[in-house]
Amino acid sequence: MTTRKTASRKSAARKTKKVAASATAEVVSSWEDDPGSPQLQPVLVPIQVKVPVQTVQPLSFKIRGTTPPPKVYQPGTSKFRFYACASALRRTANFWGSLVPSGTRWEVGSRLPVILDDGVDLNAFYTRGGFGDAPGLHFFHDNVNGRTFFSAESPDVACHEMGHALLDAVRPQLFDATTIEAAAFHESFGDMTAILSALQVPSFRQKVFDETAGVLNRASRLSRLAEQLGFAIRVHHPDAVDADCLRNAVNSFFYRDPQTLPPSAPANQLSSEPHSFSRVFTAAFLDVLAGILKVISNPPTVGNIVKATQDAGALLLAGVRDAPVVPDYYSQVAAHMVSAGEGAPFNGKYRDVLKSAFVRRGILSLQAAVTLTAAHTRRRMVRSLPRREAGLPEATISGGAYGLSRPVLRVNTAEEPKQFGVTSASLMLGPIEPRSAQNAAESYAEDLFQRGRVDAGSYLTTGAKGSLAGKSHVIVAVNGDLALKRRTFECGFDLSS
Repeated sequence: MTTRKTASRKSAARKTKKVAASATAEVVSSWEDDPGSPQLQPVLVPIQVKVPVQTVQPLSFKIRGTTPPPKVYQPGTSKFRFYACASALRRTANFWGSLVPSGTRWEVGSRLPVILDDGVDLNAFYTRGGFGDAPGLHFFHDNVNGRTFFSAESPDVACHEMGHALLDAVRPQLFDATTIEAAAFHESFGDMTAILSALQVPSFRQKVFDETAGVLNRASRLSRLAEQLGFAIRVHHPDAVDADCLRNAVNSFFYRDPQTLPPSAPANQLSSEPHSFSRVFTAAFLDVLAGILKVISNPPTVGNIVKATQDAGALLLAGVRDAPVVPDYYSQVAAHMVSAGEGAPFNGKYRDVLKSAFVRRGILSLQAAVTLTAAHTRRRMVRSLPRREAGLPEATISGGAYGLSRPVLRVNTAEEPKQFGVTSASLMLGPIEPRSAQNAAESYAEDLFQRGRVDAGSYLTTGAKGSLAGKSHVIVAVNGDLALKRRTFECGFDLSS
């Protein structure tokens, strides 16, 4: 009898262990959003989430290397970083996958490649590949004052980079558009993606709701993007990023013609640098999101936040899909978001929220908001295949002006036909006068060269050749001329060495 009881107990113990192991295998540990700076008190604690499935469609991705066995790993380990990144990317893929048109696929193929640690840098980037880069998302690490920071560990950074890839899938013409606002909008879309993705986490949703009392456009963990990376950059470049994060979506920036701004400036000022200028649109979008939540339920409730993100994301996607690529791209996206909101399923219920947010930030002039009447813009939102027209038209600018060895530099200009004759606000009276596509291209190219963002290789008159590190664009030879081509979209502000 004793032997049988002992055997029975052992069998039960084995079953218990199997159940426990099975339960453990169903979850992994991850961060809710950014892990925060090392000075953060109290220290953030990881959450447990379902094991992320990388290769499920739509919007599948694959992290390069061996997938660790799913279990709850401790922060600071490479296996924890793997699942922190994979979980964040899966949230983003799930969110946008429910909204993008049927048939949407990555520009780099059916599956988005991800490299968790591609070397030493305080950075992360998305690329189509080429110029020595593997296609997909690239993350890095760097040591700052004895502590190693990994950009892949931050959900804010991971979701931002997947945002670049998603926008490239939906509106590929923006990739090589030689205009400040197209580049800045790409950065804004990455930050908006990080915000929308973070709010899909139930525990984080509740914390943000409690912190802001339901007013989502108040400063909070939601608005403070990439706190950890911002801390690391701030150590050596104190004015390059915001005081408490990389970029804060709650700010007081008002639209300015980017061609009148300096190519770089401290973080508390606006410049034409895309990450800096992106903050204007991101702040307006957070105002839109907060306003949508209030329309859905007044006073706002935490239970309606997911619905607010879905509606805001659908309007943003419609604006992106339909807005022509032009120098004043911000105003066109805003106008097409207003237009999309007039048709089913929204039927104008967010009209005042959208117009108010974009007018307050100067993205739409008062005159533009007035002309966007319901009768003028009413139409239906249609889920169709992404726009896949031929690339943007080409124009030429002076190569000699940038020290290139050939006189002509070819660029892709932002001059698609407009549906709405609207533009942004002027700092003087009335709307701003739109720039020509040629003028916008020349201005953006000059910014890139001034900030040292172009790798000209052997095409410089000096014959000098440097590292590709920090170079978002390259010069290539095409049919006897030189052409300016984008290499990457990166997550951080430009930093001098």
